[in-house]
Amino acid sequence: MDKQTQTELEAAAFRRLVSHLQQHTEVQNIELMVLADFCRNCLAKWLVAAAKERNAELDYEQAREMVYGMPYSEWKDQFQLEATEEQLAAYQRRQQAKS
Repeated sequence: MDKQTQTELEAAAFRRLVSHLQQHTEVQNIELMVLADFCRNCLAKWLVAAAKERNAELDYEQAREMVYGMPYSEWKDQFQLEATEEQLAAYQRRQQAKS
């Protein structure tokens, strides 16, 4: 497979992942962090880092809007739930296991 095709396939898979996360607003970021060690905000940070590597302008809020499909503040108001004690404890265990 040539590099251009690989890049296009990777980009398509990323767009599909972002679309999937936008459609599944019931999946909370804390759950993603516990299970997969990344969340929507991580994706936004990775986009900003990729833009910086390519000297493209993209700030964190713009990247979050790309990932969330709306301004983060709106998504948070509409879909984000308060993390439970169990979720917070699982996140802490995950962080401790990494160090």
